[in-house]
Amino acid sequence: MTQQAIRRLGPLRALGLVAAASLVAAGAAGTARAADEPLPVTITGEDRVDLSLGSGNGDPTEPQIDLRLNVPGEEHEGDGDVPTVFTGDYTIRIDATELEGVASVKLPCDADGLVATCTGWELYAGQQYNRVGKIRLDLDDDSEAGDFGSIKVTGEGEGLDFTPLDIDVLVGGPEFLNHKLPLPGDLKAGDTYKAPVGLRNVGTMPAEGAVLRFHGSRGVAFPDSFGNCAYSEVTTGPLLYQGTDVICTFPDTIEAGAAYALAEPLKVGTADFALRDIFTYSFTAVPPGEAAGLRAAKDYRQGNGADLELKHVADADPADYTRYAELDLPTTNTYDLELTGASLDAEAGDTVTAEIGFRNNGPAWISALRSGGESFSFTVEVPEGATVTKAPQRCREITLAGGEKGYRCLVSTPLLEDAEFTYPFELRVDRVVENAKGEVALPESGDPAEPNLGNNSAWIVLNGPDEQTDGGTGQNGGATPSASPSPSASPSSGSGQDGGSGSSGSGTNGTSGDIQGGLASTGAGGVALTGGAALLALGLGAGVTVLLRRRARQTGGAIA
Repeated sequence: MTQQAIRRLGPLRALGLVAAASLVAAGAAGTARAADEPLPVTITGEDRVDLSLGSGNGDPTEPQIDLRLNVPGEEHEGDGDVPTVFTGDYTIRIDATELEGVASVKLPCDADGLVATCTGWELYAGQQYNRVGKIRLDLDDDSEAGDFGSIKVTGEGEGLDFTPLDIDVLVGGPEFLNHKLPLPGDLKAGDTYKAPVGLRNVGTMPAEGAVLRFHGSRGVAFPDSFGNCAYSEVTTGPLLYQGTDVICTFPDTIEAGAAYALAEPLKVGTADFALRDIFTYSFTAVPPGEAAGLRAAKDYRQGNGADLELKHVADADPADYTRYAELDLPTTNTYDLELTGASLDAEAGDTVTAEIGFRNNGPAWISALRSGGESFSFTVEVPEGATVTKAPQRCREITLAGGEKGYRCLVSTPLLEDAEFTYPFELRVDRVVENAKGEVALPESGDPAEPNLGNNSAWIVLNGPDEQTDGGTGQNGGATPSASPSPSASPSSGSGQDGGSGSSGSGTNGTSGDIQGGLASTGAGGVALTGGAALLALGLGAGVTVLLRRRARQTGGAIA
């Protein structure tokens, strides 16, 4: 994931939020649209770009503007074909003629000078699949401080009603850098970090006010409530996007070349489960009168305390300021992943279910915010004499390091601090092998945040001695076989990254359709319920027959 994508998890930039607000409004209104009414389509993208005369304008290969079309309806998720909500010709016109002598412009689609025409045929709900094109802006030989112009983006098509987009471009205007955040090496989960938040105007013009936006992911909170700030807490939906966003407005003039700091450090609290959570902030040169448009994209509540204030900082060191100010807080918490196996008795021809258990004993969650929720995995070795007839839907067959067939099972992140799942494997016993064992193992991660590695492996035991029927980890599931193959594996029928076919269970505090945390719900062939309900289901199912067969074998009797 690029740094640009990582920062997208933090606060949204001020640019483009007015368009985002109208996008949301159009989506809500569109659900009640009559069949004979035109379909409302909102053109979205950055609505303002400031070009710097001194500090560069980012990667010259990266466009500043990404134009898309937002259409009412629920955006498609998952695999398969994306359903269309409109079919017919439409045209998007991008007119940048006002920027002649202001900036150089690289337009998408069919461009003729400073005007481009983009055409399309199909539209989809939401904006993810409705891409128009990207625009790159740079200084040219004629650019001077204070130069200004707009790009006008309009659309037309029979049966469509387009909301246009104006993109304002200013050369050499106010340009803010943010005070660097020192890493607090001794900060522990549950502590409060006092952030030295500030800014420096490196532009050539003063700003008529400023807006401060700061963000904390799920394990970060802001205990103070300031009267000139508005707060939005997201506690539902995907864990990646849960957290708190804050917008604060300052009416003061921010002079060119001057530095400012908050009158007191900003308090940033961390939860007991926090580990590598993200705190980030940024200042933008937006007049306070436009702040209402920034808040329109989310449900913000106004703070009720004294105002947060800025003070001038004399003799500020330019080296103390940067474009991006962010920290991972804290870095010293720990988590404990645990695997549990299963011990079963079965005769040749029997099919039994081995419930592989996985849980996080905490105290920390695994946020995986910097990787965007990348999955990790563990491997499952099949005991000798048995064949897997049905594997969980998050598990894919692979070839283990020793050449034996096995499975790799995916665990999605973020992973809650109390996450717990089971992975049910249906096994057919082709021939009875006494004390047959297959290892279940997490890879060696080397993460210092997990000091306890003793429970990162477990065993599936078939027809073991009576005292080993509890299954569990290698510590209480019987002696570790000396000839057991290594748990490391290489894919044979795919990487396993997509979890194979089928769907996954849902977890509390997580996202339906993926393993996100909490107790997973029962699904045929998928991730099953854990705890008492799962034990009861196991005890009333194949486990009863297995138990009766075993008892009959011990007493010399028989069962039907």
